[in-house]
This record gives sequence, structure tokens and C-alpha cells, in this order.
Amino acid sequence: MKADIHPDYHTIKVVMTDGSEFITRSTWGKEGDVLNLDIDPKSHPAWTGGTQQLMDRGGRVSRFQKKFSGLGLGGKK
Repeated sequence: MKADIHPDYHTIKVVMTDGSEFITRSTWGKEGDVLNLDIDPKSHPAWTGGTQQLMDRGGRVSRFQKKFSGLGLGGKK
């Protein structure tokens, strides 16, 4: 391997949205830094199956839903 081309790989602490913590190795930050997550698998609707509604700014979501409502299996027609 070439010398001095790889990033520093060190341990950091990750704090989840519910306050739980774990130690992992990363190239983010520097040794001993704390990474506070805003979104994680415990709170994000993609993993929790939540029914969070999207904010429709400027009608983009409604235009998208209107345009593509008939696509897919079991979609609204």
C-alpha cells in the first residue's frame, strides 16, 4: 500500500436520538469525538414504518402523487 494516502481511522462515540450510546471506529472527526445523530433507525419512518406526512411545499408532493398515482401494484387510480 502507498503510505500517507489513507484517512485516520479511530474510535468515536455515537449518540442516538433516544440517548443511547455506542463506540465505533470511523474516519469522521478525530479520536474521542462525539457524533450526535438527528435521525437514526429508531426514529426514522423508513425503518419504523411510521405514517409521517410529507410537507407539501409549493404543491410538489401533490403534483407527484397526481402524476404517478396509477403506477405500481394496488396503487390508487
